[in-house]
Amino acid sequence: MKPVLQSSTNAAGISESAGFVMAWVDAPETGVELDVGEGGGGRIHAIIADMSSLFAHFTPFERTVNGLCLRGMMSSNGHADDRSGPDAPPLVLLHGYPQSHVMWHKVAPLLREQFTLYMPDLRGYGISEKPDSTHDHATYSKRVMAADIAGLMDSFGVERFDVCAHDRGARVAHRLAIDHGERIGRMMLLDISPTLAMYEQTTMEFAKAYWWWFFLVQPAPFPEGLILANPEHFLKKKIGYGAAGLTPFSPEAYASYLRGVSDAPTVHAMCEDYRAAASIDLVHDREDRDAGRKIECPLRVFWGANGVINRCFNPLEDWQRVALRVDGGTLPSGHYIAEEIPERLADEIKRFFIVAS
Repeated sequence: MKPVLQSSTNAAGISESAGFVMAWVDAPETGVELDVGEGGGGRIHAIIADMSSLFAHFTPFERTVNGLCLRGMMSSNGHADDRSGPDAPPLVLLHGYPQSHVMWHKVAPLLREQFTLYMPDLRGYGISEKPDSTHDHATYSKRVMAADIAGLMDSFGVERFDVCAHDRGARVAHRLAIDHGERIGRMMLLDISPTLAMYEQTTMEFAKAYWWWFFLVQPAPFPEGLILANPEHFLKKKIGYGAAGLTPFSPEAYASYLRGVSDAPTVHAMCEDYRAAASIDLVHDREDRDAGRKIECPLRVFWGANGVINRCFNPLEDWQRVALRVDGGTLPSGHYIAEEIPERLADEIKRFFIVAS
């Protein structure tokens, strides 16, 4: 289905300049229709492809957490085709933008013997529910999104777990380690510096390279409308900007990401994620800095040697300012580490979470 934007005031009381509802025109459907909850003024239906071929040894899950439904994939412990045991340590994998849990499809099979994996779609992304936004963007603050992950693990009866996270998921993980630090054993973050550090150190080079940081934060429905006018053009520009181009992305994964940026509720939620990062998240980060709150769990950070983060920031120094125990370095990739060098990343995950533990 093709989304058409209509300015309106939604159920959360957002004005015409800050919110919109979605209408739809008929178009051929490909994939499976899932009810992913209420949002924008009516029920949202996302059309997704059957991704079971990418996660043959994993099981889809659905959990109600913090008043919304989170969905994703997890290890099939106890199933005949699963080689991990019920005591395999829990590892949460969090995705980036504009992706979903699908970004782990190359890495997860390489880890399924050693870990019990949980791969949720963050609120607003993929097949998880897209709650209504608010004027202060708090609905998509990293504090709320981190609480989602803590609540998700509660729903599985898991008290303590490790986390490996990329991009936006890594920003959620940063907040998770601050607000729920007692729950985290070890943490690995991929291709980011802390949000506050990146905004405070923004240069012309960074602003030109990470243009979406400054585009997506514009008031709704401006960026949403432009993205939805030509979703594939936007997607190719966004994920194909690196030296590797589009080659790291399998046809199935690319199709999944394209569906995301073609879906109006998802696009609005993604923008709200960035709007929160440029507003309320910075308030929380500055409060942490003023209070001396830091990440206490062992932290390892990696970033792509061929990426913008490596060119524009010093990630290790940036993370040393907000974490007590941190090490890391570059990997031979661009930004999309999990899809560019999955075998190398899987080895690093095993080395950090198993060998070093």
